[in-house]
Amino acid sequence: MTMSETTKSGSVAGTPSAGRLDHIPGHLGLPIFGSTFEFLKDPFAFHDRRRQEHGSVYKFGVFGGQTVALYGADALEFVLMDREKIFGSRKGWRLLDKLFPNGLMLRDFEDHRSHRRIMQAAFKPKPMQDYMLRLNDGIANSMQAWSPSDRFEFYPAIKNLTLELGASVFLGLEIGDEAAKLNQAFVDEVAASVAVIRRPWPGTAMGRGVKARAFLLNYFRDLIPVRRKGDGDDMFSQFCKATSEDGAFFSDDEIVDHLNFLLMAAHDTTTSALSTMVWALAAYPDWQNAVREEVLSLGTEQVAYADLDKLELTERVFKEALRFRPPVPFIPRFANAPFEFGGYEIPGDTSISVSPGMVGMTDEIWTEPSLFDPDRFSDNRAEDRRHRFAWSPFGGGAHKCIGMHFATMQVRAFVHQFLQHYQVALPPGYTPRWQSIPIPKPKDGLPIILSRT
Repeated sequence: MTMSETTKSGSVAGTPSAGRLDHIPGHLGLPIFGSTFEFLKDPFAFHDRRRQEHGSVYKFGVFGGQTVALYGADALEFVLMDREKIFGSRKGWRLLDKLFPNGLMLRDFEDHRSHRRIMQAAFKPKPMQDYMLRLNDGIANSMQAWSPSDRFEFYPAIKNLTLELGASVFLGLEIGDEAAKLNQAFVDEVAASVAVIRRPWPGTAMGRGVKARAFLLNYFRDLIPVRRKGDGDDMFSQFCKATSEDGAFFSDDEIVDHLNFLLMAAHDTTTSALSTMVWALAAYPDWQNAVREEVLSLGTEQVAYADLDKLELTERVFKEALRFRPPVPFIPRFANAPFEFGGYEIPGDTSISVSPGMVGMTDEIWTEPSLFDPDRFSDNRAEDRRHRFAWSPFGGGAHKCIGMHFATMQVRAFVHQFLQHYQVALPPGYTPRWQSIPIPKPKDGLPIILSRT
């Protein structure tokens, strides 16, 4: 860019004024829509172009708002650790305010801390061991219906499986015939999060999302009385009986809001991660064979909770899948007060964006980042230790994913059983096509060649 194209304040000449953001480089795009359509087409390419043009701090406009992007691992650490308590999550995730307004991720500061503390009771070792039994049984039952095929669409199959596992572990239910309704409701909620039209008008994606939320909340609410009285070990029962330090229970509204968000996040993000991982195992058969050898070395049909850490190579492949395509590639926050970063003064009341996905592909940290290479997580290379936030697919700081260990456990349990019974390969000449946001998924269902071992 030449000097004549740029104003003294760093804004691009000929673009709409950002007012108080005039001194921040970048541009906001079209009136009202901003650069929404360009962003939706390829979010990574969108940000990569702007980073190369403007540097590590730049403004952009999407979904009717103005945002300042902060690029790099230092930015992730600064924003997510939030040592000065500047960055709010609720207003940051403004696109979710009609869908998951009171989920844990959209709560801030002391309110977030108190809710998270109550919820953590459901993720302690004893409940996790109980969940492990449900996971193993559910995986075994669901995979019995998977038939070898030259074109097995993995994404819808694993999405159904993770929803069934979520219903078992979270709700203590076998959802059976209701699975399709629940799955579609979650699909509608997630799709609405990036709807261009932000009002819930009939026939719009946002309208379908808000209707889906109402359906799910009513579904969960009807189950609360039984869970409060019962002695179930599912997560729903844990929430109904968990108390705060002063003995307070969650209200019915709080329970259904937490379940709505957690069940969506748990099954959609794990579906995304497993889709990337199985694609990689199919694309790189040497890694598939190595992980299978590790799985078989345990000598058990189902992995025991105590043996999870023995699947070290499985863990490396999973970590590389998350680096390659993290389920939450961009993390928004809202600056409640002014701050300085990268030589710029950023005013308060500003939307902020940082990106684990962009950092996961930077050659400043990773050796040949476009290659799928799980050995980068081995002890002798340890590329993920080059920066505290080099690898952060689960976020960080106070909002680090509360279900991180549950997700890791679920992935290991699935891979352990899956590779004992199946081999996977990609169809000849196959090129994957992925939708990057809001949660990455293959546009074509990820067709694979599925055969028995």
